[in-house]
Amino acid sequence: MVVLLVAFPLFAVAIVNLPPLARRARLASSVSATFALWQICLALAISPSFWRSGWLSAFWHAHGGIDNLARVMFLAVGIVGLASLLVAAGTITDVRQRFHFANLLLLAMAGMNGMSMASDLFSLYLFLEATGAVAFVLIVLHRQRDTPAGGFKYMVLPTVASVILLAAIAIFLMLFGTLDFLVLGRALAARTAPRFLVLLATGLLCAGLCLKSGLAPFHGWLLDAYSSAPSAASVLLAGIVTKAAGVYALIRVATTVFAAPILFDATRDILLAVGALSMAGAALAALGENDFKRMLAYSSISQVGYIAIGVAAGNAVGLAGAIFHLFNHAVFNSLLFVNAAAVEAQTGKRDMRELGGLAERMPWTGATSAIASLSTAGIPPFAGFWSKLLIIIGVWQAGHAWHALLAIIVNVITIAYFVYWQRRVFFGKILHDIENVREADDRLVAASCLLTAITVANGILAPWCFGTFLVPIEGIL
Repeated sequence: MVVLLVAFPLFAVAIVNLPPLARRARLASSVSATFALWQICLALAISPSFWRSGWLSAFWHAHGGIDNLARVMFLAVGIVGLASLLVAAGTITDVRQRFHFANLLLLAMAGMNGMSMASDLFSLYLFLEATGAVAFVLIVLHRQRDTPAGGFKYMVLPTVASVILLAAIAIFLMLFGTLDFLVLGRALAARTAPRFLVLLATGLLCAGLCLKSGLAPFHGWLLDAYSSAPSAASVLLAGIVTKAAGVYALIRVATTVFAAPILFDATRDILLAVGALSMAGAALAALGENDFKRMLAYSSISQVGYIAIGVAAGNAVGLAGAIFHLFNHAVFNSLLFVNAAAVEAQTGKRDMRELGGLAERMPWTGATSAIASLSTAGIPPFAGFWSKLLIIIGVWQAGHAWHALLAIIVNVITIAYFVYWQRRVFFGKILHDIENVREADDRLVAASCLLTAITVANGILAPWCFGTFLVPIEGIL
């Protein structure tokens, strides 16, 4: 059944292109929504033993690769895919473009599911590149005035990352003759290869994945990609694509291939450095932004920095927090971009200085934005609090007290810029030229309510999440 997570979207794309154009858009959207719902149910309902059973493990050569970490990714991909489809239905008026988006969403989900099931570096690389190609088309889908710059940066800089990744993969293959995660990890632990080449390949692989993740100082492409992409594509990109293409791959590689002490020490130093720079630098940059989509892009970079230092902690608490924050961030970041799409669609503005008082006219958008902001800022009892708390505890236990302190300070800065976002956009006196604004399309409100419910439930049901997906840590990796 797990094979269908990749095979079904590819087959569906071929099928939905057969009917006449008038029927294609509705069929493609229905098929995409059905697949996303089925994937969510599958990730929640099926036990880890099923993913590792008999022919399934043999087919994928998984060796334990279909684990709880993969299940977390399946769940996140399904949820964000469904939300982006609702946003597309509410913001894309052209039938042909809506049809194209549904097709591209299926292809992107196939690529991300393939990444989650990959058990070797080359398979991971292939699915990563396939997802990246789809993401580039999504960015330039509407051919608006500012999309060429964002699309160009997304094409150039992640392509540089692809070359770096391929070089690292080639070095590992020449040294050890294998790219399987676990076999390669054991070979690296044996220390039979020249140390310089091993560290070179390790550094290249980490640099390539950090660039794919949009971590500072490799983040330049991400700002324009998020802000210039169509609203539905922004939700998908910010919510899950960069998490799957960079952050998930970074967690998987760091904890399997680089598990040996000498390599994990080098990886840890890289992740601590880029994580701290991403957290603090992006949070400070967000304080000075007036374009709310760029502010949310900086916030996304900052939150990924938390995940990086959680992985660098190298202990069960930090890793559990990083994985939980990966999922939480996919949900509340998608929610923020859904509401940004709603505000932009209703007002035609993105400059916070030209907005104000929208909570009175858009109560659902205002309320759900407040909850997403509180979760991002790590305020209890919302989901972001628990994952950030685990990361800070894990980093502290690992002996990186300064990084733990920095994470707390950055969280205060996060509160500051989200208070600014709420006050300037949703509170205060409404401006004359937007006083006739009404609540967003019902489908955008539905996406906001769905993501808000998950954010609140994740906070309240955090013990269940830990028991199901995160504890014991051996169930993840």
